[in-house]
Amino acid sequence: MTEQTTTDAPHRLRFEHLDDAVLGAGVARPRLSWQLPVGATRQTAYEIAAGDWSTGVVRSAERVLVPYTGPEPATRGRVEWRVRVWTDLGESDWSASAFWEMGLLQRSDWSASWIRPHELDVPEPGYRPVYALHSDVELTGPIALARAYVTAHGIYELVVNGQRIGDQELTPGFTAYRSNLQVQTYDLTTALHEGANDLGAFLSDGWYRGLFGYSRTYDNFGDRTALLAQFEVTYADGSTTVVGSGLGWGSTISNSTEADLLDGQRVVQRLGGFRWDRRDWQPVLEPTDPLCADWSRLCATPAPPVRRVRSITPASVTTLEGGRHIVDLGENTNGWIHLDELRPGSEIVLTHGEALDADGDVTTDHLRPDADSPTPSPFNQIDSVVSVGDGQAFEPRHTTHGFQYVAVDGLPGPLGTADLHGVEVRTDLRPTGTFHCSDRRVELLHEAAVRSWRTNACDVPTDCPQRERAGWTGDYQVFVSTAAFLDDIAGFTDKWLKDLASDQVPNGMVRNYVPSPEAAVGGVEGSSGWGDAAVSVPWQMWQSYRDREVLARQYPSAVAWLEFVKTTARTARAPERIEANPEAPEHEQFLWDTGFHWGEWLEPGVEIALFEGEHSIVATAYFANSARLLAKTAEVLGKAEDAARWTELAANVEHAWATEFIGADGRLARDSQATYVRALRFGLIPEHLVPSAVEHLVELIRAEGTHLSTGFLSTGMLLPVLADNGRADVAFDLLFQDTSPSWLTMIDRGATTIWEHWDGIDAKGTPSGSLNHYSKGAVIGFLHQYVAGLRPLESHPGYERFAVEPVLDHRLDWARATLETPFGLASSSWRREDGAVRFEVVVPADTECEFRVGEPVVLGPGTHVITF
Repeated sequence: MTEQTTTDAPHRLRFEHLDDAVLGAGVARPRLSWQLPVGATRQTAYEIAAGDWSTGVVRSAERVLVPYTGPEPATRGRVEWRVRVWTDLGESDWSASAFWEMGLLQRSDWSASWIRPHELDVPEPGYRPVYALHSDVELTGPIALARAYVTAHGIYELVVNGQRIGDQELTPGFTAYRSNLQVQTYDLTTALHEGANDLGAFLSDGWYRGLFGYSRTYDNFGDRTALLAQFEVTYADGSTTVVGSGLGWGSTISNSTEADLLDGQRVVQRLGGFRWDRRDWQPVLEPTDPLCADWSRLCATPAPPVRRVRSITPASVTTLEGGRHIVDLGENTNGWIHLDELRPGSEIVLTHGEALDADGDVTTDHLRPDADSPTPSPFNQIDSVVSVGDGQAFEPRHTTHGFQYVAVDGLPGPLGTADLHGVEVRTDLRPTGTFHCSDRRVELLHEAAVRSWRTNACDVPTDCPQRERAGWTGDYQVFVSTAAFLDDIAGFTDKWLKDLASDQVPNGMVRNYVPSPEAAVGGVEGSSGWGDAAVSVPWQMWQSYRDREVLARQYPSAVAWLEFVKTTARTARAPERIEANPEAPEHEQFLWDTGFHWGEWLEPGVEIALFEGEHSIVATAYFANSARLLAKTAEVLGKAEDAARWTELAANVEHAWATEFIGADGRLARDSQATYVRALRFGLIPEHLVPSAVEHLVELIRAEGTHLSTGFLSTGMLLPVLADNGRADVAFDLLFQDTSPSWLTMIDRGATTIWEHWDGIDAKGTPSGSLNHYSKGAVIGFLHQYVAGLRPLESHPGYERFAVEPVLDHRLDWARATLETPFGLASSSWRREDGAVRFEVVVPADTECEFRVGEPVVLGPGTHVITF
C-alpha cells in the first residue's frame, strides 16, 4: 500500500460475538470484527496485529467475523490485538487494543476437585438452603496476576475476602448440563493480597436440582449441588500458587435458609452479615454425581452474561387495610426487589405477581398450572427476610420472579417509593434496533413487545418469567428474527443452539424446550413448529449475522430433525386415513400426520385439546418449509448434493400438501386464517390460486369483524402476508384494531408486556394465563420491515445489502427504524411534510441499499434524503 494520511481508528472490536476483553475464552482461533473509522464508507484493506505477529496488509473489504490466523494461544494464554484499515479516507490509525485470554482447556489444567456441601438429609424441594463453602490460602508475596476459574451444579456466587466477585448473576447459567457446563473466569488481581485470604462461595439449587417448569419437577439434572473452583496466583517474581476446591474445604448453611429459583428465597439476617471467620464449618463431601467425572463438559460461553441490568423506581405504593403494602413498579419485569435499610426485628414477606384482584391485592391465581382444580398446585414467588436492623439491605440473588406488583407484609410503619426498587435481571444483550412512529399506542405496543422479549431472555429464551421459565423451541423460532433486530442475540443464540443439539434425541427428535431436564422422551415431544427451530434458528443466524460457522455446526442437528420428520411421515399413517383408504396413495409418504403436535396453539375461540384433532395440515406445511430452508443451508455450505436432495424432498412434500389440503375450488381443507397465512407465507399455494386465497383470507378476517383469529405459530406472519399480497389496508386495520382480540386491546388494558392469551386481562379486569409471553409480540417485525420499511435481503446476509420499502398508511404521519447491523448503523425514516413525503435513509459503510419507493434505485453508503 502507498503511504496515506492517517484518519480516526477502527472501533468496536469484537471477539466472535462478544465485545472488547474476553476472559476465559474457549476459542483459540476466533473470528474478529470491527467498525470502520467515522466517515469512512469503503474498506479496501486491513491489517491485524497481535504482539510480534501481523497479517500484513490484506487487500479485502472483509471486517465481519474475519478468522484469526496468528499463533494459537495455549491454556491461560492472552492475545492482545489491534487493527488498522485502508478506506476511502486513507490509512487509519491503529485501533485501541482488545484482548482475549484463554481459560482452562483440558482436564490436565485442573488440579481442583469437585466438592458438595455437608448435606446428609436433603430438604424438600423449594425449602433447601443456600450453602456457604469456604477455605483460605496464605499468599507469600506481591501479586502480579490472579485468576479464578469456577463452575457449579446449581447457582453460585464467588466471594473472596468477604467481597462478592464480579457482576454476573445466576452463574454458571442454564445449559444442557449433561453435555455443556460453562466455566466463568474472574480477575482476582486486586481482590487477593499478600498474607491470609478467605476463599468462599454461596451455592444453591438453581436450575440444576430446583423446581422447574409448568409441572414443578425437581432434581432434574441431579440430586446434589456441587462446586468446582480453581485459584491461580502469579507473583511479581514470576512464581505461582495454585489452590482449588477439595476435601479440605468447609461447609455450612448461609443466612439464606431457603432458596429456590422458581419459588423464592428466605434470609435470616445476622449482625454484621454472614461471617466467613465463623468456627462451625463442617467438612465438605465428595460428590457421587457421575457427571462430576465428565470433564469434557466444561466449556466457555459464547453469550453475554446475566446481570442486574436496570433499576426500576416504583410508580406507587398503596397500603391496604391491615398494613399490607402494595408496590406497583409500573411495568412487568423479571428479577427481584431490593429493600433498603430495614427495621430491626421484623419479618418481611414479599409476594410477587403480575396482576391485582378486585380488592387491589396481588393475585397469582391465574398463574397456577391447575387453577380450576379443587387442590391447585402451589405458585409462590415469595421472598422473606428477618431483619436485624443494622443497616443491611435485602436483595435475593438465588431466585428471580416475573412481576409488576409486590405485596409487602410485616413491615411496620410507612413504605414509600424511595425505600425499595425493582431490579431487572436478564442476559445483558446489546440493543441494536429501535422503532418510533406518530401513533403513541403503536409505540407502546412496540415497547411492550421489547420488554416482554428482554425480560424473557434470562440465559435462555424463556416462554414466561414466572410460571415455567423454560426455553420453548416454538416460542423462540416464531420470534427469533424480531429478536435479532432488537438486540445482538448472536452469542446468546449460539449458546442455546449448542444445547438444542446436545439434548436432541438420538432419532433426531427435538425437545419441546432447551435445555430439557427430562432424560427420557415423553408423549408430547417432537411437535412441528417447535422442533423446526433446529432448522430455522440457525438459518436466522446466517441471515442476521453471516455466521456460517454456526450454520455448519448445527447442520447435522437440522438434518437429524428433518430425517426424523421424513421417517415419521413415511412409516406412519393417521388411523383415520388408514380407515378411509387401507392402501396409502403415493403422496402420503410425504404427509406428516402422526405424532404429537401443539398445532396452531391458542387460536381465539378454539378450545385447547392436546390429544385431539388432526394437525397434519400444520405439520406437513412445516415439513415443506424446513426442507426448503435446509436446501438453502446446504447450498450456503457448499453441499450441492444435499441441496438437490432437500430441494426434491421439499417439492414432494409441497405436492403432498397441495394434493391433500387444496380442494377443487381452491379452498383449503381447514378454513382458518392461520391455515391461509401459513400456506401463503411458505409458498404452498400454486401461483394461479394465490389471489383467491388472499381474498378468502381477507373474507375470514372481515367475517370476524376485522379481528385476527390466528394462534401461536402464524400470528407473527399475518400482517406481512397481507402486505406482501397487496392488502396492506387490511394489515393496518388489524394493527389498529382496538377491540378484542387485538394487540391494542392489550395496550388499552394496561399491558406493559405481551400476554399469553389475547384476553390476558378481560374487560372486567380479571387476569388469565401469563401476562408476559413474548411470542405474539412478533408483530413488531411488521413495524420494522413494513411500517418503517427497513428490510433484510435473503440473498445478502448480515445486511450487506438491504432494502428500504415503507408501506404507508393514512393513520400514521411518520415512522423511523434504526438497526446496528454487523457493518454499522442503518436507518429508514419517512415523514409527511407539506403534501409530500420525505424519506431519509442511512446506509452503513461497505453496504448498499435498494430504495424501493417510486422507481427503484441503489443507494451507497451515507445519508440520503428523497422527497416524493
